[in-house]
Amino acid sequence: MLAFGPVPSRRLGRSLGVNNIPPKWCSYSCVYCQLGRTERLTVERREFYPVERIVEDVRRAVEAAGGPGAVDYVTFVPDGEPTLDENLGREIRLVRAETGVPVAVITNSSLIHLEDVRADLAEADLVSVKVDAVGEPAWRAVNRPHPRVPLGERLDSLADFSREFGGILISETMLVGGLNDSEGELRSLASYLGRLRLDAAYLAVPTRPPAERWVEPPDEGTLVMAHQILTEGLDSPVTLLTGYEGSDFSLGEDPVGGLLATTSVHPMRVDYAERALEDAGLDPGEVISRLVAGGEVARVSYRGMDFLIRRLPGRGLDGRRASGAERRL
Repeated sequence: MLAFGPVPSRRLGRSLGVNNIPPKWCSYSCVYCQLGRTERLTVERREFYPVERIVEDVRRAVEAAGGPGAVDYVTFVPDGEPTLDENLGREIRLVRAETGVPVAVITNSSLIHLEDVRADLAEADLVSVKVDAVGEPAWRAVNRPHPRVPLGERLDSLADFSREFGGILISETMLVGGLNDSEGELRSLASYLGRLRLDAAYLAVPTRPPAERWVEPPDEGTLVMAHQILTEGLDSPVTLLTGYEGSDFSLGEDPVGGLLATTSVHPMRVDYAERALEDAGLDPGEVISRLVAGGEVARVSYRGMDFLIRRLPGRGLDGRRASGAERRL
């Protein structure tokens, strides 16, 4: 299944996700990534799945969700960086034509200096761009980019794209305690974001199990400072995201398959999963126990909450990338 959800999104309402990149091809290996460390760090665009398969999976998922009126956005938010897909622009056009639903892309913006990437993103109705830091040391510490991602050219190209793009453009910054949350970093960030034509800017903190165990959100005082600095520096509204999306998940016609598809890109709180499975007429305890025992999902605790995350090839017993010893088990 290359489509999952709809899931509740803090930015997009009810979002039906499109997983157009397999795990885990990305141009970044962010320390906070909910899918673990990047296994295939790359900046080369290519085809990953046939366009027809993606469009058909999305069409069927929209129908199963109740039709176009039940979905606010079809969102390209895969296991890696969506713009690595060389067919992205065509997929956006066909998905919108087949479903009648607006299309969003959530990108780390690492490849936006490429003309063909900007052309593909221009097809979307909404684009969310990641800007975690504009200072090179903080950017490298948080995002751990591919060596061929050019920070300066990327930032200049993103500014150009923001002025040319005809849809809704939002930014998201993930704040990691001790890495990109100093006053100096935040003021530099605000100065840069002020150059962009943004409809909204979002500040987020890690709320799901991260790639690196030591990742922690900033303290409350730092979050207040960050919000104030960006609010003062931007004309667009600034929203601080520190909570969970809510429990309004939909698992589709195949609830177990839907749960597996969702947790492969969107770790789900156990209580939300239980509620969704119960609404589908299943025994939540039996289903979750069976999936955990079968190695299909892992149950992970983070900051006092229990999550379900899809076990992927090479992942450890806790749902993260396995050590050499764990791979030999």
